[in-house]
Amino acid sequence: MDIVWIGLAFLLGLLLNRYHIPPLVGYLVAGLGLSFTTYEPGYMLHEIAHLGVIFLLFTVGLHISLKNILQKEVLGVGLIHLMISSAIFVPISLYFGLSVEAAVIVAITLGFSSTVLAAKGLESRNELGSYYGRLSIGILIVQDLVAIGIIAYAGGGIPSPWAVVLLGLPLIRPLLSKLLYIVEREELLLLMALSLAVGGSALFESVNLSGELGALVMGMLLVNDDKADQLEKKIWGIKEAFLVGFFMEIGLGGLPDADGFYFIGVLMLLLPLKAVLFFGLFMFFKLRARTGFLSTVTLTAYSEFTLIAGAVAISAGIIPSEMIIILGLLTAISYVINSIVVRYEDRLWQRYNKFLRRFERSVKHPDHQPVSLGASKYLVIGLGQTGQAALKYFKGKGEAAVGIDIDPDRVKAVMDDGYRVLYADAQDAFFWEELDMPKLKTILLSMSGDIYTKVFIVEQLRKKNYKGNIRVLTQNEREDELILNAGGSPVSVPAVQMGEKMAQMSMEAG
Repeated sequence: MDIVWIGLAFLLGLLLNRYHIPPLVGYLVAGLGLSFTTYEPGYMLHEIAHLGVIFLLFTVGLHISLKNILQKEVLGVGLIHLMISSAIFVPISLYFGLSVEAAVIVAITLGFSSTVLAAKGLESRNELGSYYGRLSIGILIVQDLVAIGIIAYAGGGIPSPWAVVLLGLPLIRPLLSKLLYIVEREELLLLMALSLAVGGSALFESVNLSGELGALVMGMLLVNDDKADQLEKKIWGIKEAFLVGFFMEIGLGGLPDADGFYFIGVLMLLLPLKAVLFFGLFMFFKLRARTGFLSTVTLTAYSEFTLIAGAVAISAGIIPSEMIIILGLLTAISYVINSIVVRYEDRLWQRYNKFLRRFERSVKHPDHQPVSLGASKYLVIGLGQTGQAALKYFKGKGEAAVGIDIDPDRVKAVMDDGYRVLYADAQDAFFWEELDMPKLKTILLSMSGDIYTKVFIVEQLRKKNYKGNIRVLTQNEREDELILNAGGSPVSVPAVQMGEKMAQMSMEAG
C-alpha cells in the first residue's frame, strides 16, 4: 500500500524538520525503517523516484547560464576543488575494493555539494541574490554539469543515429519562449513545466541517451527567459514531493555491512577537509574571509547528485549495488551536520572571524565593501520596494542619503536610477567595525527576512557606539519588543507607505 510509505515519510520528515534537520533525511530514515519489515514497494514508488530526479534536473537546467559560470572565482574554485577532492577520494575508494572505473566515478561524485540543501538555505535567508549566494550557486552548477557528464557516460550507451537531430533543439527556443508568454493560467504553466521535463527525458531516451540529460537540456533552453522563474516556482513543489520517493527507495535498500559503515566513517572524517579546501580556494581567489566562510558553510555537505549519478552507474553495472545505501547514509549524515552548522553560522563567524580574516589576501577583493559613508545623513539598509521608496523620498527633499544591499544586480539597478547605493553585507559585524559614518543621523533597516537578523544588525550598531536613530521595519508586536530591547525603534505601517513614512519620521526626529 502506497499510503504506508507516504504517511511514514511525512511523519518522519515533519519530526526532523522541527529540529531544523532537512526532511529529506526523514524520508531516507523512513525507507530504512520499512526495509526491516515485509513491506514491498509498488511500481508507483519507483516511477515517482524517477520523476523526482527528472524534475530536479529540469530546474537545475533553468539556472545554467554562462553568466553564472564564466567567472574565474566560480570556475577556479569549482573545478580545482573537484580535482583535488577526487585525487583524495580515489585511493580511498580503491582501498574499499572498488574497481578503477567505479572508484573514479564515486570519487568525483563525493566532491559534489548539495544543490537542494544550498538552494533551500539561501532562499530561506533571502540570500539567493547575494554575492556569496551567486558564487555558491555558480559552483554548484559547475558540479552539476560534471554530474550530468557522469550520468551520460554511465547511462547512455551507444546513441542512435537519430541523436544528431537533438543538435537542432536550440532552434525551438523562440517558440518555447513565445508559448511561455501565451500561457497565463497557473495550472497551464505547471503543465508546461511538467511536459518539458518529462518530454525532454522521453525524447533523449528514444535515441538511447540519458533521460536525465534530456530534462536538463530542456531546462537550459529557457535559461535567462523572464518567465523561467515562474516556471521553476510552479514545478518546485511537485519536484520536492517526488524526490521523497527517490530517498525512500534508497532507504529501502537497508543498512550496509561493517565495511560499509567503516567507509562512511572515513568519508565523514574527510568532510572537514572538504570545507578547509573550499575556504582555502576562496582565499586564493582573493575573496573576503566573510564571503569564503559563508560559501564554505553553504557548500559543505555531500550531494544528492552523488546518489543520482551513483544510481545510474549502478544500473549500468559499473558500481556495486550496495554502494547506493552507503552513499545515501553518508549524504543524510552530512545533511544533519550541515543543518546544525548553518543554524549557528553567525555565532561561529563571530567566534572565529579574527582567525579567518588572517587568511585574506592584501588586495582589492571582488566582493569589496565600502569603508566610509562620507557626508551621508541617512542610511537605508535593504533596497527592496520599501528601501527604494525611502531613498526616493530623501532625494526629493534634497537630503544626503545612501543605500546598501547584498544583491549586486539590485545595487546596479538602483544606482542606474540615479541614487547613491553601495554593495555591502549588513550581517557582517566586521563591516560595521570598519565603517566610517561621521555625519549619519538615522539608519533605516528596511530589509526583509528573519527578525533575528535585524536584531543582530541593531546590536552591532549599538556595539559600535552609534547614538543615532535606528528605525526597523517590523511585522508584529513580538518583533517590536525584540527591536526595542536591542536598541532600535520599530516601525509598522502599511506596505505602500513604509519607505516614505520611515524617511519622514527620521527627518522630523532629526
